[in-house]
This record gives sequence, structure tokens and C-alpha cells, in this order.
Amino acid sequence: MTVPRNQMLDHITPVILTFNEEPNIKRTLSALDWAKRIIVVDSGSTDNTLAILAEDPRVSVFSRKFDSHGEQWKFAVTQTDIRTDWVLRLDADYLVTPELRTELASLNPNASVSAYRITFDYAIYGRRLRGTLYPPNTVLFRKDRAAPSDRGHTESWTIEGRVAELKGRILHDDRKPLADWIIAQSRYTAREVPYLRTGRPSLANALRLRPPLMPLLSVLYCLFFKRLILDGRAGLFYSLQRLLVETAVALTVLEDQLTPEDKSISPRSE
Repeated sequence: MTVPRNQMLDHITPVILTFNEEPNIKRTLSALDWAKRIIVVDSGSTDNTLAILAEDPRVSVFSRKFDSHGEQWKFAVTQTDIRTDWVLRLDADYLVTPELRTELASLNPNASVSAYRITFDYAIYGRRLRGTLYPPNTVLFRKDRAAPSDRGHTESWTIEGRVAELKGRILHDDRKPLADWIIAQSRYTAREVPYLRTGRPSLANALRLRPPLMPLLSVLYCLFFKRLILDGRAGLFYSLQRLLVETAVALTVLEDQLTPEDKSISPRSE
């Protein structure tokens, strides 16, 4: 699909975080064929990610050891010589759909908007699902009006000014091996549980702190309310992933509750 260039596309720099993204990064770059320059912040990839990036002359790679998503994004936005007003922040498994690309091309770069919130579709190995728990997010913003900070296992963004909505979607399609995903979840859980206890109160957070409610509710919600049971194996795969994530959180909460403060042997529970 051919999209005519206009001023807005020339005012956007895609910025991507990477770590061992060989299964994803080629597809992500191919969906950015309109971009003149792409910034990548890599946190020590040991697969072919860097070799793939080196094949694309538009890509400028910066290296930074990962400590948190908030700090990684702060570096990515402020320390990588971005030369445009607008930033499109992407994970390496985010694909800009043709519909979103067309919508981006129609935007006015001088509009009185500081950022745009974009909705996600979700795919399992290329099979697009009819629903997801992945929330809309502020992905396109003026670089001088957005500030990241840590929030649990991920980051949040403070936007100075008005945030508008876009109709076009980003497709989340992570094709890294399941074993890698499981390892990543253990790291995320370690950051998420402390946030649940200290972050903004919400019904979802309260349920997650009361095992085993959230694991059971999440898989039922995905399969039946989101109707992922109609998506066959892909829908079941996603629903079980959500079950595993919430089970890991629930087990971490229970572990904290069961661990005695004095580390001595407790009496057997009756």
C-alpha cells in the first residue's frame, strides 16, 4: 500500500528498545519503511539483533545496560540525538499497521496536541486475536512534552498538554520462544508485586493481592468475555499466558505472606 509522504511523517522518529529480538526486529523495521531515521537502544543483545540492525542504513544503535523501563526510555528520548519534534516509541514486537501509517501521514505536525493514544491488536505467531487485555497507550508524542517514570514492571508517561486518540492500531506480535517469555515474566513479577502494594489503589490491584481470584478471573475473562475461545489455539495460548502471569503474581504474594519474619521454622498449618 503506497502512502504519500507529507510533513508529519518527516517529523516522526521511531524509537525502539531491543534485547535479543532476532525473531521480531525485521518485521518491525519493514513496517517503518516510511521513516527516514530510526533510533534503537539495545541492552546487550547476544543473538543476531545487532547484525540485522546494521543492515538498515536508517538505524542508529545506542547501547545501554538495562536497569528499568523508565530509565531506559528516559535515555532513549533524551540522549540519542533525536532530530524531530515527534517520537513514535515502540517495542521490538510492535508493528505499525498500514491503517495507522495512513493516519499518521494525515496528521498536522503543528496541531495543538502533545501526544496521541493508540489502541493495540494482539497476534499469536501472526494470528490476530479478536480481543486482548493490552490497554491503549500513549505511543506518539512530542519529545519535549513527555517524561517517563517507572511503574511496576513497565513504565508510565507524564504528558504535558492535550492527548488525542488515533483510530489506526499497532499490532503486538511477539514471536520469541515461549521459554524466553517465561524467563522474562519472572523478572517482571519481581517488579510488579511491590508496585501493587504501593501504587494507586484499583479493583484490579486489590484482586491481584488476594490469591487466587485474579488467575481464575483472567482466564475466564479472556476466553468468554473477550471471546478468545473462538480464536482456537491462538486464543487459548494467549488466555493461558495471562493465567500464567497472574499465577506468578499470586504465588509471589503468597510467598511473601508465608515467609516468617524471623526465618525460623513455623508450626505446621492445621
